[in-house]
Amino acid sequence: MTKTFQTLGVAGMLLVGCAGLPAAAGEVTRATTNAVATSAPANDAARAQALLDRAVAAYEKDPGRALVDFSMVGPYQEGDLYVYVVGANGVMQASGGSSVTLVGRDVRELRDAEGKQFIKEMLAGARNWGSGSIQYRWLNGEHGRIENKVAYYRKSGDAVIAVGYYNSHATPDEARAMLARAVDAVRQDPKAAFARINDINGAFVHDDVYVFVVGIDDHVMHASGGTPRLVGRKVDKVTDISGKRIFPESVEVAKAAARGTGELRYTWLNPVTRRQESKITYLERVGDYAVGVGYYPPQPGKQ
Repeated sequence: MTKTFQTLGVAGMLLVGCAGLPAAAGEVTRATTNAVATSAPANDAARAQALLDRAVAAYEKDPGRALVDFSMVGPYQEGDLYVYVVGANGVMQASGGSSVTLVGRDVRELRDAEGKQFIKEMLAGARNWGSGSIQYRWLNGEHGRIENKVAYYRKSGDAVIAVGYYNSHATPDEARAMLARAVDAVRQDPKAAFARINDINGAFVHDDVYVFVVGIDDHVMHASGGTPRLVGRKVDKVTDISGKRIFPESVEVAKAAARGTGELRYTWLNPVTRRQESKITYLERVGDYAVGVGYYPPQPGKQ
């Protein structure tokens, strides 16, 4: 009777029902998760690994005291980083985050927003390899939205100790893959595709990556999953903070790319971080439209 939450709008959604708990994420294969981790801002990954090292050392020195310390406000909480511990039997033993309410409960059936059973897979990884990393979708309390999270874990005795960080930035491959899907959709049925692209809960919006479509001749924004206020408006005079006219340039890049994919660099508001960041957008022409999908590379000073 596991119930999967597709939209986790409140913090409590992560903490409900334990016989079939809704909430947090599936490990991908060990090789894949390690690759995912390295694509994130390096300092976040390093901070998580350093906190995990300290937590494991404390647990191995005095397990009982460590479990108490992990669940309290103190040295094992660093911004959005915290420690959680799951026993080999699947029982949550400690948590410095919102999952503290699950301590003492069997969380092997815990699921994320996409229905992935991350605890079960983390336990399997710990049994097989002793340590590893997992990726799942979890509520970021700081941003108030579901985001990608990467957690490092390590087995110590009968416990698995984990620390995770949020990795909301999409990769170039994710942007290209979404562009390919959007191009196919626009080619098949433009109007239907525009409706899907404008659906913020649909398949063409994911964290900080989304699709936009601009008319080649009219420079009208026909669809956008990230800037809905621009839909239906001429965007030929819209600029980034440096004064670059983004959308006329997008049209020219798409036209110049012919049947291939063009690329445009500019500065734009990241819908997840709410900061102005460097952005790289891939563009293709589909008939009378320029279709674009961009991603925000790791920012200088954020590595």
